[in-house]
Amino acid sequence: MANSKKEIIILGGGLTGLSAGCVLTKAGHDVRVLESDSTVGGLSRTITHGKFRFDLGGHRFFTKNKRIEHFVRALMDGELVSVLRKSKIYMRNKYFDYPLKPVNAMFGMGISTTLKIISDYGAHRVKRLIRKENQVSLEDWVVSNFGRKMFDVYFKEYSEKVWGIECSRISSEWVAQRIKGLSLGVAIKNAFFKFSGKNVPTLADRFLYPSLGIGQIADRLKEIIDRSNQVVTSISVKQINHSDFRVKSITASNCNRTYDIEGSEFISSIPLTTMVRMLHPKPPEDVILAASKLKYRDLVIVTLMINRERVTDQTWIYLPEQRISFSRIHEPKNWSVQMAPEGKTHIVVEYFCSEGDEIWSATDAKLSDSTAKNLEKMGFVKMNEVIDSVVIRVPKAYPLFEVGYEAYYNKVIDYLGRFKNLYIAGRGGMFKYYNMDHAIESGIEVAEKILKADSYQLSAIS
Repeated sequence: MANSKKEIIILGGGLTGLSAGCVLTKAGHDVRVLESDSTVGGLSRTITHGKFRFDLGGHRFFTKNKRIEHFVRALMDGELVSVLRKSKIYMRNKYFDYPLKPVNAMFGMGISTTLKIISDYGAHRVKRLIRKENQVSLEDWVVSNFGRKMFDVYFKEYSEKVWGIECSRISSEWVAQRIKGLSLGVAIKNAFFKFSGKNVPTLADRFLYPSLGIGQIADRLKEIIDRSNQVVTSISVKQINHSDFRVKSITASNCNRTYDIEGSEFISSIPLTTMVRMLHPKPPEDVILAASKLKYRDLVIVTLMINRERVTDQTWIYLPEQRISFSRIHEPKNWSVQMAPEGKTHIVVEYFCSEGDEIWSATDAKLSDSTAKNLEKMGFVKMNEVIDSVVIRVPKAYPLFEVGYEAYYNKVIDYLGRFKNLYIAGRGGMFKYYNMDHAIESGIEVAEKILKADSYQLSAIS
């Protein structure tokens, strides 16, 4: 596997790594992208199973950044469809609109509960005007912005189910980032005055989606890179070799062979904690310890193929109650009719878990069977309609922001910041809860940083 010392090496073939590789390739640089999986896209990839296609949980493309929207539209060249978002919360054997609408909540939960939600919200708004509240945890943030009753009814159980820890231990940074700008006031305005919520991503009522699945974006990026450079799949990075805070090469294996791959610049979009463990020589012990404190949440996807034209008309259905072991479902055919053959459909079910726990360790057959039985109990499908199933395990799918994680994170970032030619980017690489548009933007930005530095060096020489 020969390569040039001037080659830019990118670790990770997700949207971030591929976006960086695309920009650098178009600028005329030698680029090599290394991906451990057999396909590119990372969490934003599309799985093909017979005539069925599905994403790992359903990933919409929505952005307020016109530059990123233009980048993706130009990349997909007319293959994007506009999808109407229709989402529900299934709780207490009833459906509630998501984003929450007061009228629906009132009839669903009852007038007394709704009045308590509204009065709680008003009381906390007044309290915030009198004194600033210290919002450390997810619980603090939600109670401050929505009130205690809303937190108890709609947020607590789902959040703890997704993240596996109590809300008081989840950093407020996560919830503020994910539903930034959303409050009960915005939700009420949206419900009663038909406010579109276009400036609040959580309330966006339409999104863009490639007709053959979200993985088409990654595939297009790969095609551009492969025209003059190379995206290598099924290759595992074992070691990042460095000296005097400059990376010299990476050691990787492919088909039982080991290679040393040199380069001029290195971009890492692989999980931050994994990358730190690969550094050779090893970082100081306090940096290794700090990295070990940063955790991820894992994901198991169970997809059931159904002998029916449609099961729902929803893009997502959220299931917050602990009595139901999975957290969210979606029906790909409601995103694009090309995701399933005529007369058939499929349901994608998401289990948030931790590697090695009961869900992660269960056999594919057991997971598929229990998923089908639960969906039957809830009235979605009948067992005899299930004609096939696929189970996929996704390690380190989401960074877990525990209260106090910032101190560990900053220690790791400060150390990595001393490297002269190593850049970290993306959701996994930067330990950030990025949406797709932010992941793409992160890759573009790091590529432009390298191009800017390269341009400066050329001008200095001349």
